[in-house]
Amino acid sequence: MELEKKVKFLEIAYAGVLADAVRYFDKEGVLETVTDQKRKEQLMMGKTRADSLGIKEAQDVFKKSCEIYNCAKWEIEEEEDGFTAINQSCKLCAMAKQMTNANPCHIYCLNPMEGMVKGVNPDSTYEVLETLWDGKECRVKIKG
Repeated sequence: MELEKKVKFLEIAYAGVLADAVRYFDKEGVLETVTDQKRKEQLMMGKTRADSLGIKEAQDVFKKSCEIYNCAKWEIEEEEDGFTAINQSCKLCAMAKQMTNANPCHIYCLNPMEGMVKGVNPDSTYEVLETLWDGKECRVKIKG
């Protein structure tokens, strides 16, 4: 199998495993608790994770996510007081919608990115305005 096909297979398999985990967390009634605990961990480890990926600025969190996972295609809209990251398709969200009614967005995507954004700039604000789970796109506003 060609390397490109192997990588594509692994990307889809990874998204599938995450969607399946969310399904089981939800089935067992622990998704909200696990998501909250993981968010605290992400906020504590955000700087370390950002450093390990060579992330120096908040915009790079979204750009690197695209490069590494190839799951969501984030676009950055620069604004006077920061930026808004916008995404209109996500492999994980699409797979989860086929498998379950449990939202994977925060536990596996938005919270880890919040941790890294705050890791590179602890004074920044991170606001999720919309997700593909409930809306037509993901919109995350970063100030600071």
